[in-house]
Amino acid sequence: MIGDADTTLPDADYVLLGSRVALGLDGGFAVAVPRRLQLLAAAGAVEPLQLSVDGAPPDVHAAQRQEFVDAGLLERTTSARNLFDDVVADPSWLWAAAEPAGAEAPPGERREVTDAAGRPLLSLPVFRDNPEWHLTDAPIIVHGPDGDRWLRGFRGLYVAWLTHIADERRTASGDPGRLLVVIVESRQVGETLVGWADPRVRLVHTVHNSHLPAPHDDPDAPVEGMWRRWLETLDRYDAILWPTRAQRDDVAARFGDPGTFHVVPSTIDLGEEPPAAASRDPRTVVMVNRLAPQKRVDLAIRAWALVVAAVPDACLDVYGDGPLRDELGALIEELGLAHAVRLRGTTDERDAVFDRAAMFLVSTAFEGQGLAIAEALARGLPVVSFDARYGPREAIGDAGVLVAPGDVDGLADAVIGLLLDEERRERLSVAARAAAAAFAPDAVLPALVAALRAAVDTPSRRAG
Repeated sequence: MIGDADTTLPDADYVLLGSRVALGLDGGFAVAVPRRLQLLAAAGAVEPLQLSVDGAPPDVHAAQRQEFVDAGLLERTTSARNLFDDVVADPSWLWAAAEPAGAEAPPGERREVTDAAGRPLLSLPVFRDNPEWHLTDAPIIVHGPDGDRWLRGFRGLYVAWLTHIADERRTASGDPGRLLVVIVESRQVGETLVGWADPRVRLVHTVHNSHLPAPHDDPDAPVEGMWRRWLETLDRYDAILWPTRAQRDDVAARFGDPGTFHVVPSTIDLGEEPPAAASRDPRTVVMVNRLAPQKRVDLAIRAWALVVAAVPDACLDVYGDGPLRDELGALIEELGLAHAVRLRGTTDERDAVFDRAAMFLVSTAFEGQGLAIAEALARGLPVVSFDARYGPREAIGDAGVLVAPGDVDGLADAVIGLLLDEERRERLSVAARAAAAAFAPDAVLPALVAALRAAVDTPSRRAG
């Protein structure tokens, strides 16, 4: 634990709660969440937990937990728990939380959760094409030794589980009033819990992505769907953690700040000092991202046709995988760029990839923060990026070049300019490492502690 008062958490129990948190499936989110757990531990939280509510089988969750440990993101597998794993392991707490069934369950499709012997434990309603399934009171049936009981919708199930975890901790501490701080990492879960009025609970919500609709660059554009619903609950959380100042300010200006907004970016591991710019391949540029529409890799490829016209030996290595891989491969062939643009697939040697390159390229349409940018900066890579909301501007600072969103010619010109100016690349490489330091754990921890302290020191915004 860090001893400074500004980096020591108030005495309480702390858990992080997401819908699903899985490496390889959930991108930078699956790295940001366990790193926040590490910050909690560094600030004195006793055995903080990473929780999830997805319905994958227990053996899948066990493998995922081991992946986190192997990656150095969790200290032990017991630092992560899943709702349905806990049900299968011991359903007695669930039976105690449920109500006597008042009538027959309404008709409709259901999914059964069974124990290791195949005996039914839970019967969950299945919703098709209903984006508000998590907000309904459709009963969840709890099959117990003396007959069936009910929970009121998924909110009843989630609250029963979290209360069970809190009661475990309260019993162990001997303090029935001990606070539970739930840091919600998924909007859908946050919406589900905003009616939880227990005064011994503080509900803190994080943000991981842009709230703006396509084309993601107009802060006054109408916001619909899940984001609209979530923004309507802003005043129900005891603290909200925004990854960037820009998004916090845009939301505050348009929807109001209930006095609970804090800027707490996700953290990175700075690692050892990166190699000098002179030791890198001066013509290799890298991208590391999912091959998905958000990342607009097609625009980077189109820009590369202009880059190689000016710098014939320039090479773009794209690391990552996703649904657009075949489409992007066809575009590379169509533009005659097979010699200059390579889809490298996923890599487990990110730092080695960064250390060989001359710069990092970002063509994203939007971000929440852009962890990959901070990770590239930490390895001394200058960054050329679209000036997308949100993240690139605050991360890059004077360690790269920002280009108007969607400006393919401007993106190409920025890359060409840096490829042909070795002295400038060296200056930006030094600035990159300094910019990345803003995302180191020691730099972020005071902001996280201040936000959680404000939430703990104020009565719950839902109680009463």
